[in-house]
Amino acid sequence: MIRLLLGLSLLSILACSERSGECPTVFFGGEIVNPTSDYVVLYRNDTYIDSVKLDRGNKFSFKLQGIEEGLYHFDHSPELQYLYLQEGDSILIRLNTMEFDESLVFSGQGSEINNFLIEMFLAHEDEEQEVYALYHLPPEEFRMKMDSLQAAKLEQLNELISENKLSDKAIDLAMASVNFQSFTHREAYPFYHKKKTGKEEFPDLPDSFYAYRKTVDLNNRELAYFRPYFDYIKYHFGNLSYMACMEDCGVMEKPSMGRLHYNKHKLSLVDSLVQDNELRNLLFRNIATDYLLREHTASQECQIFIDKFRKLSSNDEHKEEIDGLYEGIQNLQPNKVLPEITIVDVNNETVSINDIGKNKKTVFYFWTGSQRRHLKKVVHLVAELQKKHPDYDFVGINVKTGYTQWQNLLEEFNMDKAKQYHGADFHEIQTTMILDDLYKCVITEDNVIVDAFANLKKPQI
Repeated sequence: MIRLLLGLSLLSILACSERSGECPTVFFGGEIVNPTSDYVVLYRNDTYIDSVKLDRGNKFSFKLQGIEEGLYHFDHSPELQYLYLQEGDSILIRLNTMEFDESLVFSGQGSEINNFLIEMFLAHEDEEQEVYALYHLPPEEFRMKMDSLQAAKLEQLNELISENKLSDKAIDLAMASVNFQSFTHREAYPFYHKKKTGKEEFPDLPDSFYAYRKTVDLNNRELAYFRPYFDYIKYHFGNLSYMACMEDCGVMEKPSMGRLHYNKHKLSLVDSLVQDNELRNLLFRNIATDYLLREHTASQECQIFIDKFRKLSSNDEHKEEIDGLYEGIQNLQPNKVLPEITIVDVNNETVSINDIGKNKKTVFYFWTGSQRRHLKKVVHLVAELQKKHPDYDFVGINVKTGYTQWQNLLEEFNMDKAKQYHGADFHEIQTTMILDDLYKCVITEDNVIVDAFANLKKPQI
């Protein structure tokens, strides 16, 4: 592998030399307000490229040569965001971790495509509730609403193209950021329509409803790590599999076996239609993760599914990850002792989670400082639940937030500091407690698990 990487680097350098004697330098730097980590790390897909440490002014800079044009992402733990780079770019960013995505602004050469991508990202987030309110509409009306939202974004894209010199690859990515969100809403439509209208049958869809499917490349490696594309692919295979199972298999009315059959069907469909190995493996991992988190039990059906997943996936790291997830789920079954993790209190003293829940009925819930709307909702839910269930302690564990920022949020939201803790090691908490939902909570009694997959919105207390 080392020889291969060295060989690829040498080929890149030689290619630069043949063109111009030396590759143009790509500069990427900026300032991070309220940093939550000492480093900024740059990746191409899931491959590490480089990392730099923030200086005393919380600034950083990368100088890169011989890079491949395309989609990257930068990580300032625990947050990350997309970055499009090509030769000759000189990009500066400024962001505040208190509002990571909303505050992110790009400037300099190469900034135009990046600002457009973040603008589309935020626009899609903002319109989620608007779209959800439209799922009750008949198919043609819903399609027209989606066309209208899509057209407004395409108009913005056309303005971007007319005012800036963008490469074909950059234009393709910008187009994908617009189109695939709309396509995903359409894939989800029959399921949400049925749910919102309360009807027993799925709606009859005109042939034109899914006309866009003919234009979609299911093997686009360049977009494999781009969320709008990958989300669309997930919904697409979920839609195809569910409809096929409903029509041909007759097992969907049996909850446990139905889920097993449906997800095995999804694995098989990906296996038959996706040839790109990297994208195949990413989809296999996603299907496996989704199945295990929805099932969240230790059962023969889960093991049958994992065996099929392992036969299809060629990625050993993904196999280890899924094995670890299943082990974590097994450790969180009812009547088991709560797994050990260490967190810190407001005095920055280390505390064991089992010391907190000893001899008590406890609900552990989780929140992050980067999602203020979610935090407001959590604070409200906990206050209401505490009134209804005074015999329980409601204990908050903060993740993905700097320690100082966490303390400031406790003050701002007037939270009970005696019942709030900070988790510095997000990965440990995520994998041990299986943080799979924004409203996830864990109910215990004297550190014995009652329900480790409860939800703050409807906890079974």
